[in-house]
Amino acid sequence: MARIAGIDIPKNKRGVISLTYIYGVGRNRAKEILASAKVDESTKVQDWSDEEISRIREHVGTYTIEGELRSEIQLNIKRLMDIGCYRGIRHRSGLPLRGQRTKNNSRTRKGKRKTVANKKKATK
Repeated sequence: MARIAGIDIPKNKRGVISLTYIYGVGRNRAKEILASAKVDESTKVQDWSDEEISRIREHVGTYTIEGELRSEIQLNIKRLMDIGCYRGIRHRSGLPLRGQRTKNNSRTRKGKRKTVANKKKATK
């Protein structure tokens, strides 16, 4: 198993696919990395030489990935909440922030349903 950016990437998959196991690296960025490192993207990771792996590590290091990227995203969210903008308020209350409707769906953001009991009618 090759270890790049502190992540064990699977060796039995193609290079493009296995690089996407790194947080912050998608298909397009994986293709860019392999092209700049001059490695064929259809080659499986187990067939990479040590020299190719070191070139890939070098090119991956130029991007913001993994823990650094996660903390940057969290800081951005915290900043939005601190300034009290619309998106920050939606983050704070755990609601969707990109204009989705909340009457029926949005269970991913709102969490499990909380049933509210009806009031009992007063007897005469």
